[in-house]
Amino acid sequence: MSITVKRDLSQPMRHIVHVRNHLIAADGSVEEGGADAGPSPHDLYDAALGACKALTVVWYAKRKGIPVEDIEVTIERDASDERKGVYRLSAALQFGGDLTDAQRADLLAAAEKCPIQKLMTGVTTEITTTQVAP
Repeated sequence: MSITVKRDLSQPMRHIVHVRNHLIAADGSVEEGGADAGPSPHDLYDAALGACKALTVVWYAKRKGIPVEDIEVTIERDASDERKGVYRLSAALQFGGDLTDAQRADLLAAAEKCPIQKLMTGVTTEITTTQVAP
């Protein structure tokens, strides 16, 4: 799979991220010189974790017949030590529906196993950057 990011010349920094048939605007904050016309790359990274947890919970609930009706995931970022090599994300999950305490615990445990959390915490990511002729 390929993701393409193209500059949107109508804004100082905004780019449009193309993922299959989906478009996502990405921009810097006003303080960074952007127009805040989309989430920043850090926001998208953090959002990937929240989305993965929510989707993992839905998948698990359907598989186990757990009647979860609503899922809300809030991600809080603490990047104060990012330059020291520590980037902290906190995920708070809220489940709606007629659920037992055991079912809620099962859903929370499933959220802990989401693939993006495993990717963020358990693997070494190798990145190669090249220049392509226009």
